Amino acid sequence: MAVWVVFESMHGNTEKIAQAVGKALGAKVKVTRVAEASSSQIKGVDLLVVGSPTYGGKQTPGVLAFLNSIPAGALKGVRVAAFDTRITWRFLRLFGFAAEKTLAALVAKGGTRAGEPRGFFVRGSNGPLADGEIEKAAAWAKGL
Repeated sequence: MAVWVVFESMHGNTEKIAQAVGKALGAKVKVTRVAEASSSQIKGVDLLVVGSPTYGGKQTPGVLAFLNSIPAGALKGVRVAAFDTRITWRFLRLFGFAAEKTLAALVAKGGTRAGEPRGFFVRGSNGPLADGEIEKAAAWAKGL
């Protein structure tokens, strides 16, 4: 199974989660920063996982641009999943999180949902990751 993990990371936290997800998913995994990703690289991918920090209740501009660049229907036959990194402040739930919006965008482009969107917690707005989040990311990935 060909797996592609695309991510954007502002403070290194989302990158750590992306690497943990990639490692848990096996040998045929490509982990790519969104700035180096092109929607033309989707061809032949069986599972596409996209990760972003949550900023203002949504994905980063880079992840949003990547999602918008995927042609309609291009993900037909591709399983898709999404994750984000987020802080724990309760009032932020009012704005939502990146993972849910990312997964909805991937499904709208024709992808088949491979699992629930997942958020991983950071301490403070810049991190580091909360204890155990790397292990939670690996467990989530194995369930995809």
